[in-house]
Amino acid sequence: MADWTAADLPDLAGRTVVVTGANSGVGLEAAREFAGAGAHVVLACRRVDAAEAAREDIGADYPGASLTVRELDLADLASVRAFAAWAADALGPIDVLCNNAGVMAIPRRETADGFEQQFGVNHLGHVALTGLLFEQVRAAPDPRVVTQSSGAHARGDIDFEDLHGEASYDKWASYAQSKLANLLFAYELDRRYDAVTSVGCHPGYAATNLQYRGPEAEGSRLRWLAMKVANTVLAQSAAAGALPMLYAATADDVEGGDYVGPGGLLNARGPPEIQESAGRSYDEATAERLWRVSVEATGVEFP
Repeated sequence: MADWTAADLPDLAGRTVVVTGANSGVGLEAAREFAGAGAHVVLACRRVDAAEAAREDIGADYPGASLTVRELDLADLASVRAFAAWAADALGPIDVLCNNAGVMAIPRRETADGFEQQFGVNHLGHVALTGLLFEQVRAAPDPRVVTQSSGAHARGDIDFEDLHGEASYDKWASYAQSKLANLLFAYELDRRYDAVTSVGCHPGYAATNLQYRGPEAEGSRLRWLAMKVANTVLAQSAAAGALPMLYAATADDVEGGDYVGPGGLLNARGPPEIQESAGRSYDEATAERLWRVSVEATGVEFP
């Protein structure tokens, strides 16, 4: 909405929010504001040391904030299951699950379970996590699942014949496929379960560490510098990039199947608003097929 900021978050006291990839960037800024609004926030991160530093950073802004750090490696289904087992014992109902963590435009690698890493982390890891936590999410009074996508989803295509880029791999095409998969999953989840509000969002162009991971993985100093310049000149802050996720997670006018992103120039920056995603993201036949393939690949069945 026109002037919506993190200051407009409702009182979240008594609510539990799980944020994946909360140690830096958009995830960190979202976790900061959820905690500032009174929620108990679980920082679910692959790098526990970075997450502990994030907890200290948030605590400096909000002394007394209720924060828990827990290891979660979305590139390893054993880690996802371990996190879910911990959550079953340590957490009650989960009011908001933010499927935020991701990787972008990296050389082809495989997860511990043999998935192409971008598809495995960005999509399959979050599918498994959502399924394993689903009963706790559904137990909350007004639960939401917020899945982070990207404007790149519009260039994506689900290649069911080569989902993991074994025959042919392009780092940007794989990233776009994973981000389209995020929305297909978010919308299909909402169609299947009336009791849970499932929405998608995107941060626009936000300056985060995400842009540097591809160049670092390739050892390309030139690409790293190009990203540095673009982030400095063109991008909005990570805090601004977190606003669509915060809005999607809490705003009263958000409905299941919505897509929230920045409403400014080219939807790359500006205050959050409810938008339309690309037409292919609403293809129900593709979403249903992807659901079946994802459940089979992860071995995680939804109720």
